[in-house]
Amino acid sequence: MEYINYEGLIIGLCTFLIIGLFHPLVIKGEYRFGQRCRLWFGLAGVVFLVLSLVADGVMASSLLGVTSFSCFWSILEVAEQKRRVEKGWFPMNPRRASEYSSRESRSAQSEKDFC
Repeated sequence: MEYINYEGLIIGLCTFLIIGLFHPLVIKGEYRFGQRCRLWFGLAGVVFLVLSLVADGVMASSLLGVTSFSCFWSILEVAEQKRRVEKGWFPMNPRRASEYSSRESRSAQSEKDFC
C-alpha cells in the first residue's frame, strides 16, 4: 500500500462545493431575472457538458460533468424557487411582483380545490 489515491476524495469534495455554489446562484438568479435564468442555466449546462467530453483527465472531466448536471438541475430548482417565493419563504422582487401569484389567491384556490 505505497500509493493512496486521493482523486475520488477530491472529486467528492469539489462536487459538494459545486452543489453548494449553485444554491445561492438559483436564489439570486430567480430574484433578479425570474424564470428567464433557466435559459442561462441550460446553456451553461450544455457548454460544461461539451467541455467535459473533450477534457483531458478524469478529474477535469468529472468536475466539468458535475458542473454541467448541476446547471441542468438548477433549471428545475428555479421553478421550485418561484414556488418558495410565492409561499413567502424567500423575498419577492418587487419589480416583478406581477409574475407571482399572490398568497391570498393561492390559499383561496387551495380551499376551493379542497371542497
